[in-house]
Amino acid sequence: MSIEEPKKPAEKENMHHRNGHRQGYDFKQLCKAVPELKAFVGINKYGSESVDFTNPDAVKTLNKALLKSVYGVDGWDIPEGYLCPPIPGRADYIHYVADLLRENNNGNIPKGNKIHVLDIGMGANCVYPLIGNSVYKWQFTGTDIDPVAVRSAKNIVALNKELESSMDFRLQTGNDHIFTGMIRPGERFDLTICNPPFHGSFKEAQDATATKWKKLGVMKKPTLLNFGGQKNELWCKGGEAGFIRRMVDESAQFAQQCLWFTTLVSKKDSLPTVYNALKWNKAVEVKTVNMAHGQKTSRFVAWTYLTPDEQLEWRQKFWK
Repeated sequence: MSIEEPKKPAEKENMHHRNGHRQGYDFKQLCKAVPELKAFVGINKYGSESVDFTNPDAVKTLNKALLKSVYGVDGWDIPEGYLCPPIPGRADYIHYVADLLRENNNGNIPKGNKIHVLDIGMGANCVYPLIGNSVYKWQFTGTDIDPVAVRSAKNIVALNKELESSMDFRLQTGNDHIFTGMIRPGERFDLTICNPPFHGSFKEAQDATATKWKKLGVMKKPTLLNFGGQKNELWCKGGEAGFIRRMVDESAQFAQQCLWFTTLVSKKDSLPTVYNALKWNKAVEVKTVNMAHGQKTSRFVAWTYLTPDEQLEWRQKFWK
């Protein structure tokens, strides 16, 4: 009796065309990179190799393998209970903001340490800087209000010495501030990125997680939030729309120190609040870029306070 080979996953055509995860997960390669992943791999109901995404240890080990196999990151880990993000979706955001910079550079993506990116709320996982530096060699400054998250990000870089000159992490001690204290006098950033807290309360986050677990076939009430997450990672006063509104208001104070401000906007209903804030603060140019991950649709909004002539001057001064 022959044993059937597991089916190859279908190409994820809705992902960005440069996303290295479009072909699905190569578990043979991933298990080679991180052997402990083997214990979590099985055949799902579709006949393909997968892991149990309701098991936080499986998800964290998968992320560890993806970051090592695809992005060359050794020893990645996060403290227990912290957000363990889906790597393919995080990579999409990085590739799309690279396209945003390409539009400002005659169709060529600017690469290397001349490009400086500010990651607002980089989290204990530090995923955006790890992907962005691996793929495009950009310089990253990550900020967070949680000292444990900052310490975790520093620990990851300490295990990857080649990243030390490309990453800087800062603790935001002003809970009501986003850019203040993080963008220093004389500094400039070509991009800011952010995955803002999604929910407006702990209960809202719990209810959303229960729905996700139900879709994954877990009928009992979960005791852990899906993929983990601390308070500041998942919810804040005013939810996503309130956070982004504060971000836009504060960005105007740093209008000449950043080429493009960007943020993910997961809820379509948040967009009117975001657009009104940008109009109020007199953003010169606003772009909305749609992204799709499976059946989920997301987007990011980008804005700049620089005129086309000032954008050209920026590129000539900093990118040559």
